[in-house]
Amino acid sequence: MTIDSYQFDTLAVRAGHQRTGENEHSEPIFTTSSFVFDNASQAAARFSGDDPGNIYSRFTNPTVRIFEQRLAALEGGESCVATASGMAAIMAICIALLEAGDHLVSSRSVFGTTTVLFDRYLPRLGIETSLIDMTDLGAWKAAIRPNTRLLFIETPSNPLTEVADITELADLAHEHGCLLVVDNCFCTPALQKPLHLGADLIVHSATKYLDGQGRIVGGAVVGDKQRVGEEIYAAIRTTGPTMSPFNAWVALKGLETLSLRMKAHSENAIELARYLSDHPAVEQVYHLGLPSHPQYDLAKKQQSGFGGIVSFVVKGGREKAWRVIDNTSLVSITANLGDVKTTITHPATTTHGRVSDEIKAQTGISEGLIRIGVGLESIDDIIADLDQGLSA
Repeated sequence: MTIDSYQFDTLAVRAGHQRTGENEHSEPIFTTSSFVFDNASQAAARFSGDDPGNIYSRFTNPTVRIFEQRLAALEGGESCVATASGMAAIMAICIALLEAGDHLVSSRSVFGTTTVLFDRYLPRLGIETSLIDMTDLGAWKAAIRPNTRLLFIETPSNPLTEVADITELADLAHEHGCLLVVDNCFCTPALQKPLHLGADLIVHSATKYLDGQGRIVGGAVVGDKQRVGEEIYAAIRTTGPTMSPFNAWVALKGLETLSLRMKAHSENAIELARYLSDHPAVEQVYHLGLPSHPQYDLAKKQQSGFGGIVSFVVKGGREKAWRVIDNTSLVSITANLGDVKTTITHPATTTHGRVSDEIKAQTGISEGLIRIGVGLESIDDIIADLDQGLSA
């Protein structure tokens, strides 16, 4: 059997690892900054690219390479480049594939720091961004210009779990000679395969579900050999925001249980969403597993599960939202997500705190909004803790 013939769960455990001469069972961690050459001729051939092999851990490290090959196999991509963070992955795409005078179109409903990157820092490089409603195909069509190079979406979105039709946007992008980039952080390849739906590039924050236990910071870009394996790789090699060998090893261990965890996160999240939907202190609940969600049918079509994010609006604005958060005792008050431990945060003042009030209003980031990254504790205990907060 070849690696291409294995199922997802087998790839998550086995892909990418080729045993060294030590015959190790678990993947090794190569904690070295550089690698030794047999002679000067081999060193010259490595640096010129004529002889593939390890040179320097900023851009060639065996442990990082195992993580890259495994994630590429899970996403169905040809190549993967690991980065120091999810934001480093997005920045690497922009540096490698865009130049002064280019334009990108992005959903407004993306991670707050992504919006800041597009709105504040890319203009300094001469790159313009248009932010539009992710679910409005007409807005996408209207925003595309002759110099548009990328369409960028995060689906499901953070924190309102909006869903974009990936196939529809991929067709639109390709019709205009653009690339579609999908942030697949919330679903991971365990629940969604954007490349199979027509996307060109996938972005990950390995910090979230790929690791799954809140232990590291990391990111990745997955796609084809030319754009990812050559162009983005070259940008990372030069600019240096690479994943460390130790973080790659930790993320590898996370991938081994990814499928199991994503199913469990999804099961807990729908139970919590149903509970919140019936609570008198809650105005609205955002979770893809609820039939009331506007993109419920689309999510069922392009995802194999609904994920672990539940957001909800409490009556009374920021004061009441903070009171709910402060009166929980089990869940962790932190802006991270994708952890086995349930997390709670107030997006308007944390993840989207640097976003303008105008964009927050346009994307539904209200003062009463709370986001839950549903973990793997007993769902009865999670609900009891939220009930304690809501009762306050």
